[in-house]
Amino acid sequence: MSGVRRPGARWRRRRPLRTRLAVAASAAVALVAVGVCAAAFFVIRYELLHQLDLSLTQSATRVIQENRGEGPQTVAGECRYLSAPACAQIVPADPAADPDAAYPLPVATPVREVAAGKRAPYYSNVSRFGQPLRMLTTPFGDGRALQVALRADPVEKGVRQAAVLLAAVGGAGVLLAGLLGYAVSRTGLAPVARLTSTAERIAATRDPRHRIELPPGPPGRQDEVTRLAASFNTMLGELEQSVSSQRRLVADASHELRTPLTALRTNAELLARGDRLTPAQRERASGALGRGIREVTGLVNDLIELARDEEPLPLLEEVRIAEVAEHTVAVARTHWPRTPFLLEAGAGAAEAVRPGVPARLARLLTNLLDNAAKFSPPGTPVEVGLTAHDDGLELTVRDHGPGIPAEDVPYVFDRFYRAEAARVLPGSGLGLAMARQIARAHGAELTAGAAPGGGALFTLTFGAQGPPGGSHAP
Repeated sequence: MSGVRRPGARWRRRRPLRTRLAVAASAAVALVAVGVCAAAFFVIRYELLHQLDLSLTQSATRVIQENRGEGPQTVAGECRYLSAPACAQIVPADPAADPDAAYPLPVATPVREVAAGKRAPYYSNVSRFGQPLRMLTTPFGDGRALQVALRADPVEKGVRQAAVLLAAVGGAGVLLAGLLGYAVSRTGLAPVARLTSTAERIAATRDPRHRIELPPGPPGRQDEVTRLAASFNTMLGELEQSVSSQRRLVADASHELRTPLTALRTNAELLARGDRLTPAQRERASGALGRGIREVTGLVNDLIELARDEEPLPLLEEVRIAEVAEHTVAVARTHWPRTPFLLEAGAGAAEAVRPGVPARLARLLTNLLDNAAKFSPPGTPVEVGLTAHDDGLELTVRDHGPGIPAEDVPYVFDRFYRAEAARVLPGSGLGLAMARQIARAHGAELTAGAAPGGGALFTLTFGAQGPPGGSHAP
């Protein structure tokens, strides 16, 4: 029943993990120690009694051999002393045949049954002469039974001594188990303690640069707790990178917004004194204000899209990449009338489809085409190629401009990064960063490099199976 709480559940919830682990380890070792001591006690007790029973069997055999054919009588009756031989007496099945002298050992009904052959030989514990005795009753033949007894107090004393000794050993084992349990919990949970301390330090300082110190050794031979600490360090690294990226984004956005906002304020203040301006001056200020507003609006929209870590997963559809390319090339021709755009689709590429969001893929290609047109001299073409391979689909955008310097290639997809040659051109430096983000969300890879013969070459590669499972298309 779910409503019934097991005993000790509240205690376990209120105790730290180290205490619970120490108690569990100590209990396990203590249980083993107590079990071993208990087993040893029963083994020693059995062996001591077994030796006494063997002595009784030997004494009975000797009496039978020495008194064969004798009638009911007391053979020996001085077993009250440790050095004396065993007490022995012959008992008939019929009580009427008993001798006149009393028997030193007790004669009960089972003894008569053994004499009559109705019961098997047996051992029993009796008390006589103020001492405990161990007695064997066995057939003697011709309707008689033989009783042989020895003092059992040495055996009982040995059993008591063994019990005391084993109890002391068990107590020491329980104490040692407690110490070992504490040591095991302290050693085993040391990485967890360091992990907890690091997490608390990060929560207090909000600084994800802290790391947990890992023991030396190859990664494949680390235990589970060490692997947990290593995974936590990896998570901290990702967190640090994310925090740094966010801080850099805020700093870069502030820097990029400062200039257009200053221009907007200047033009607004200028228009506020419109009575002092000529109609031409007012028109120029109004146009500059409108262009500034559009520039800031576009920059803010781009920032919102780039800063969004996760978006609701839209309904994906099978997108024909060639149709998206044709549409974006047609739109680019209207935006850049002085730049020819050439589209060439290879065999099989026109029918190739990939799961994705058409509007986002169109935005990706638009950013690549705008970037290529911006750096292309007037009249030089921008070449768009689409080819299908056995292992995927590849789309390339090439311009014939100055190309990308080798030292700038690793940074062209960074937010707000603009090469020295591009700083005089319009733009915010967010287009290529957004293009790579969209590509990765669709399971594709976007790379940049130098084109043969000059210019820049951007390559968008789709895998054969589309975006990997679990990826979030923007």
